[in-house]
Amino acid sequence: MDIRFPRPSVTLGVVAVLLASTAAVVVTGAGKASAASVTFTPVADTYVQSDTASTNYGTSAQVVVDNSPVRRSFLRFTVSGVSGTVTSAKLRLRTISGNDGSDAGGTFRRMSNTTWSETGTTWNNQPAIDGTTLGSIGAVSGNTWYELDVTAAVTGNGTYSFGATSTSGDGAYYDTRESGADAPQLVVTTGTTTPPPSGDPVFVGAGDIADSGSGDSATAALLDSIPGTVFTTGDNVYDSGTAAQFSSYYEPTWGRHKTRTRPSPGNHDYNTSGATGYYNYFGTSAGPSGRGYYSFDLGNWHIVSLNSNISMSAGSTQEQWLRADLAASSKPCTLAYWHHPLFTSSSNHAPSTSTRPLYQALYDYNADVVVWGHNHVYERFAPMNPAGGADASRGMRSFVAGMGGAGHYGFGTIQPNSEARNSSAWGVLKFTLHSGSYNWQFVPVAGQTYNDSGTGACH
Repeated sequence: MDIRFPRPSVTLGVVAVLLASTAAVVVTGAGKASAASVTFTPVADTYVQSDTASTNYGTSAQVVVDNSPVRRSFLRFTVSGVSGTVTSAKLRLRTISGNDGSDAGGTFRRMSNTTWSETGTTWNNQPAIDGTTLGSIGAVSGNTWYELDVTAAVTGNGTYSFGATSTSGDGAYYDTRESGADAPQLVVTTGTTTPPPSGDPVFVGAGDIADSGSGDSATAALLDSIPGTVFTTGDNVYDSGTAAQFSSYYEPTWGRHKTRTRPSPGNHDYNTSGATGYYNYFGTSAGPSGRGYYSFDLGNWHIVSLNSNISMSAGSTQEQWLRADLAASSKPCTLAYWHHPLFTSSSNHAPSTSTRPLYQALYDYNADVVVWGHNHVYERFAPMNPAGGADASRGMRSFVAGMGGAGHYGFGTIQPNSEARNSSAWGVLKFTLHSGSYNWQFVPVAGQTYNDSGTGACH
């Protein structure tokens, strides 16, 4: 008997609405993108079973593909509000948590019948799975998202049916639209994503991101229309950074930008021993496994991702690596990011003074920008030295960017040199990195109006 264990139900209705109808926001200004993605959930889904030929499973929390007994699955999506040429369509399915998986996830075909009844379809009256084969999903494990390219079938607005079968006697079980945030998804992208007119790279992201709420879905939708490299400032998934939480919460939202993401770890990622969920999920994109700090270049900029969950003291392995890395860089501009903020006005987490040696090393090598998370707010500070004093000539401008989707925190005593703050809007922080300067912009999610933007010069 297959038992499905429910996901926590907090705000799942809100998430389902967002996934079903929210178009990505196209951001104006430097680096405007011409691509847009819309995510749809099914208007109907069900399966049929050969040995219960007159039974309908339209209200089931799962659809199944199997060959013993034979079980076939059907999904129908209505695509609307899409303009422009469809450049990508992805069918995304999540295996249920109460099953061990299967050696075959099913073969999917488009169907000509788009009027079959979710609550009336049985084995005896099932529609034909008669269209072009779109692809197959290989071996699947439980409680995991899988994706299939169905661009060949989805050409624009309209109704689309997909049918799935399997030749394996080991069934694959997927969540249905009755599952809220775990419902199947059809992600339709139109247009093309173009770099900024100047050709300068974009670096965009936030921290404190994915949980059972709706904020991470809204910020992920922003990223759909912003080109460039994505960063995270830690606490990528709540509450404990487990593999299951990365699969359930991060993967359906920010996970679709995983291939262009360069993360950093947070304390919640380390609630799993050794942050193994984090390192296994991001792989080589997170730098050497288990270390949590690394660097790379974007255009004229040297970018450093650091780990504030391990030793940062002067003379520590990480601090010495940082100094050597900065000494070896030939780039004139430098940006660094990690989780715990040295400067913050939030009332929830005090400034993390243990990070000062990292800030000092960056200051010693004339770095320009530092970005943190941890406090679930947005805050911008004027350029400062390691002691927190205003320093217009050599100081680094710092940002707390903890507005990636988790519940908001508040502010307490406003710290010196704090220039901009917000504790109510989710969003992403976008940098456009020029050869000797940078633009920053707080991009709010749909329905929010807060903004903050400006320009700074490299030292």
